[in-house]
Amino acid sequence: MREELLAIIEKNSRIDLKELAVILGVEEIDVVNELAALEAEGIICGYHTLINWEQTTIDKVTALIEVRVTPQRGQGFDSIAERIYKYPEVRSVYLISGGYDLMVILEGKTLREVSNFVSDKLSTLDTVLSTATHFILKKYKDHGTVLGSKKQDEREMITP
Repeated sequence: MREELLAIIEKNSRIDLKELAVILGVEEIDVVNELAALEAEGIICGYHTLINWEQTTIDKVTALIEVRVTPQRGQGFDSIAERIYKYPEVRSVYLISGGYDLMVILEGKTLREVSNFVSDKLSTLDTVLSTATHFILKKYKDHGTVLGSKKQDEREMITP
């Protein structure tokens, strides 16, 4: 039940508990207890809403920052990752393979705000060797959900 439960709520965290119990073929109290256990174990870490910010009037810029760092003796990358994720602008931090060590995802109101964060805060950390910034210009799919839809051609086809 656990894997199926996780797969369902990952796609729709607002699903009604009664409906979830029916899908899983168990009692509602079993679903409630399992969710509580998953939260207590740190498997479920939070519930989020996916918003297509391009459809709002709110200014929001997202950037992917590749960061090359010097790992610290006895702590590896954990200590520097923790320093970075404590900034409120930072949405995610990942240890990655390849030419860089960390992928930092941050949000700001403008390109300048994000650029200033990278140059004034991130690049000045003593263990940061270099950064590469990539701004997200448009999201087509996020967290498994397609954002926006193709516009249908509403013209009538005329044949001779």
